[in-house]
Amino acid sequence: MPADLCPPYAPFFGFAGVASAVTAGAAFGTAKAGIGIAGLGTFKPELIMRSLVPVVMAGIIAVYGLVVSVLIAGNLTPSKGYPLAAGFIHLGAGLSCGMTGIAAGYAIGHVGDSVTTSVVGMILILIFAEVLGLYGLIVALLMNTKVTALVDVCN
Repeated sequence: MPADLCPPYAPFFGFAGVASAVTAGAAFGTAKAGIGIAGLGTFKPELIMRSLVPVVMAGIIAVYGLVVSVLIAGNLTPSKGYPLAAGFIHLGAGLSCGMTGIAAGYAIGHVGDSVTTSVVGMILILIFAEVLGLYGLIVALLMNTKVTALVDVCN
């Protein structure tokens, strides 16, 4: 029975979860906000410090993906036996963090690229975009804690 529950290809799905947790969402947000900084620096140099906020918030999205990928990689134990269910849970956790990171990075990038005169409006939109990534982090952490119950399946 453990051979059916713990096939040799099961760690592939766990490593796919690690790879999908760290996605291009933060990179897109940083790149678009950087374009906004370059454009704003040429026309209104006095507003450059305000335009750095989206870059910092896009970097936080990258930290969310890094945290989830390190936690998933810490639970991967292919040499001791790795259940297929754990691989699918890790894949789902990585996808939840990665896809919400893409959505948040996309929103943060567009806010950083647009030149807004309202600081309060910009910060509010950035906070709501950041919460998308935070929700994905929370879901990934909750999914990752469910894997600890599957540790003794392969023994």
